[in-house]
Amino acid sequence: MTVTATAATVSDFYYGAVTPVAAYLMACLGAALGLRCTTRSLRRPQHRARWLALGAVSIGCGIWTMHFIAMIGFSVEGALVNYDTTKTILSLFVAIAVVAIGVFLVGYRGGSPLNLGVAGTVTGLGVAAMHYLGMAAIHTNGSLHYDMPTVVLSIVIAVAAATAALWAAVSIHALWASLGASLVMGVAVTGMHYTGMAAVSVHLTNLAGSSQSSADLVAFLLVMLAGPLVVLLVAAVIVMFDPDMMIGEAETTMLEPVTAPLFGGDSVFPPKQPAQSAQSTQPSQGHTSW
Repeated sequence: MTVTATAATVSDFYYGAVTPVAAYLMACLGAALGLRCTTRSLRRPQHRARWLALGAVSIGCGIWTMHFIAMIGFSVEGALVNYDTTKTILSLFVAIAVVAIGVFLVGYRGGSPLNLGVAGTVTGLGVAAMHYLGMAAIHTNGSLHYDMPTVVLSIVIAVAAATAALWAAVSIHALWASLGASLVMGVAVTGMHYTGMAAVSVHLTNLAGSSQSSADLVAFLLVMLAGPLVVLLVAAVIVMFDPDMMIGEAETTMLEPVTAPLFGGDSVFPPKQPAQSAQSTQPSQGHTSW
């Protein structure tokens, strides 16, 4: 018996601009949180591992959430689409693990060109692996095919985006500069995703008579997204209520830590003695707290 495969019409924008915009915002959120966590790790080396771990989880969850929000808009005309749960969850852990490798490399060994190159390559290849593992989780009544030059281009973009992200993590510390960097990183990560999706074609072996598994597919992806979204929310609360965010970048350069009750953050910062009072015999008793 011969099975005839028919090329199907594939769309990444079934719901219009809603999914790409939401995906981009999630990528930016993860990048922004990751950059702030990395900055805190460099300023508070006694808690470096904790902040780097939170940064890696934030960036990894942001990338993974971006991918699957974007995939809500993926449709194959004439076919039902669903996902393998195990591969979908595994792709999340891959994203976090590979980002952690890169973040810890630059966090502990610095941002030398060689170290950035190694860390960026490993992280970028891992992000690409997460993407294509997520694609491998797709089940439909047909087979997925990839245009290899476009796949290679998406991997190059992933490596470049990862290297730029790691460079920003160790080089950009000012609040507004890191927020601007996160917007650029969001473009790069989202661009990698849609470049990878441009490589996809679907050949159907039988027709299901539906262009989208609509409610069931969206419900599944929303359930999958719930966990990473909660993690990003918790990370945002920790970063937003960290003293560096509460009292400002300039002021924290004049402060020294006393205690660290909140995930490596500092609750009380005594100011250094001002230059004009250097001749005073009494130390300053003032303090700033959040």
